[in-house]
Amino acid sequence: MNNRRMLTVLFLGVLMGALDIAIVGPALPALRTAFDVDERALTWIFTIYVFFNLLGAPLMSKLSDRYGRRSIYLLDIALFAIGSLGVAMSVNFPMLLACRALQGLGAGGIWPVASAVVGDTFPQEKKGSTLGLIGAVFGLAFIIGPILGGLLLMLSWHWLFLINLPLALLVFVLGAQILPVTRTDVQQPFDFAGLALLAVMLGGLTFGINQLDTSRLGESLASSAVWPYLLMALVAAPLFAWIESRAADPLIRPRLLGNRQLVLANVLSVGAGLGEAAMVFLPALAVAAFGMSESRASFMLLPLVLAISVGSPLGGRLLNSLGSRVIILAGTVLLSAGMLLLGLVGDNLTAFIAANVLIGLGLSSLLGAPIRYIMLNEAPIEDRTVAQGMITISTGVGQLVSGALVGAVAASGGGGVEGYTLSYLFVAGAAALLIILSLGLKSHRQEMAIQPVTAAIA
Repeated sequence: MNNRRMLTVLFLGVLMGALDIAIVGPALPALRTAFDVDERALTWIFTIYVFFNLLGAPLMSKLSDRYGRRSIYLLDIALFAIGSLGVAMSVNFPMLLACRALQGLGAGGIWPVASAVVGDTFPQEKKGSTLGLIGAVFGLAFIIGPILGGLLLMLSWHWLFLINLPLALLVFVLGAQILPVTRTDVQQPFDFAGLALLAVMLGGLTFGINQLDTSRLGESLASSAVWPYLLMALVAAPLFAWIESRAADPLIRPRLLGNRQLVLANVLSVGAGLGEAAMVFLPALAVAAFGMSESRASFMLLPLVLAISVGSPLGGRLLNSLGSRVIILAGTVLLSAGMLLLGLVGDNLTAFIAANVLIGLGLSSLLGAPIRYIMLNEAPIEDRTVAQGMITISTGVGQLVSGALVGAVAASGGGGVEGYTLSYLFVAGAAALLIILSLGLKSHRQEMAIQPVTAAIA
């Protein structure tokens, strides 16, 4: 019974953090009007949350090892709630971004600390199914997010963030009573150097891409607003790899990148994040293309959400009979086709809905079971948890790059319909590269050949 109550607390906390990614898409058009910003600045509302979410995950995980699961989980909930209140009360755009960063930092720790609680307290035979149940919250968030966003926007955009407060209070009170004060006995030194270099690398890359003017690409790359930041990311990348290869407890296990399948899975996850972030801006395109209200535009995501809810379980069922390569290849083709359709005729209502369905079906194969299936098959048994975490990091990197890219291209194209459709053409080109990469995955026969070995080790 106690485990069931504990699962409820973890489930609600993860849902709260995941919902804030799904619900921000409907909020963007209203926030653009409220704070009078262009498309380039608008993307930071999404991107800064993802950035601090990525940094918060390893930091909060390590703090929970040192100071206990309950205290850090409650800290994460409190940071998220304070950030949510700050966003709703923001009087200017910098304050809004600062509070979104605080939200992201808190939300970044909720999922990994929840996973650690499951690992500490649940019996071995229930850990996998429990983590799967909590992980399914992300899919649930994307199903209810657009609906909830549309309803709350009828009142005001502020309610999209104020809605977090009663849920956060409930999770905090229950968590303080139920969650264990578990901490690890062996304390590994935290990889602060790795985290700092990761922040520099991702921050430089994101800001540099966001400042690009794609209508004058060569001149833009040579400008002081772009090249120093891209150079910073370029210099930080090999330093990060060097630090990680020597860290006692690295953020990323370098040995996991020596396997071709694992490398492909992580690159495909970057592509998944690229597509996932691009769909956040669909309500903004709907407002510009069809002249509809912000609340009604949020409901335009429903075809995409329904496609994901159908495609994810279907892909999981077909995985054992067809193999991951076929499922992922089909998904990348559908994702590319949907993005291309938006880029070419995104201002046509029928084409917009059809593109939503294609993108939803495509993303369901990249965000669902197939890529994580590859990681389970290929990663050494002692690194399987870390390998799953790397997928999350890779997806987040794709979200960062996509958010920055969509904002840069949309702003360069003059904003509005022309700017957003042009940005989806760029995303379609990137998605097309995923088709080529997916061809390099192992065939179903090759995957089946390693199953007995994996089972025997387990």
